Amino acid sequence: QVQLVEYGGGLVQPGGSLRLSCAASGSISSVASMNWYRQAPGKQRELVATITSGGSTNYANSVKGRFTISRDNAKNTVYLQMNSLKPEDTAVYYCKALISAGSWRNYWGQGTQVTVSS
Repeated sequence: QVQLVEYGGGLVQPGGSLRLSCAASGSISSVASMNWYRQAPGKQRELVATITSGGSTNYANSVKGRFTISRDNAKNTVYLQMNSLKPEDTAVYYCKALISAGSWRNYWGQGTQVTVSS
């Protein structure tokens, strides 16, 4: 069994920072791309950032220059450093990872709430 568990959500004021973590555990052979998504109330889930196993990154235009995705391959963990947060960043944030545990498939975390409000 493979599990993804996210940490680090919470309430922060506009302009503040948060760091999210997502750790994969279980009978993992390999981890390919790792991603962060978010879903605001009444909106579709959207891709925020992606990082490949080699460290290449890609970001949604709305977060470029403010968010940084990184990973620790030894720990099967992906991070999202979020700076200069805005109220419109309020959402449930989910991680997704393409993992081989006998066969390749995508796994999702349970989500962590990020609220940006004064």
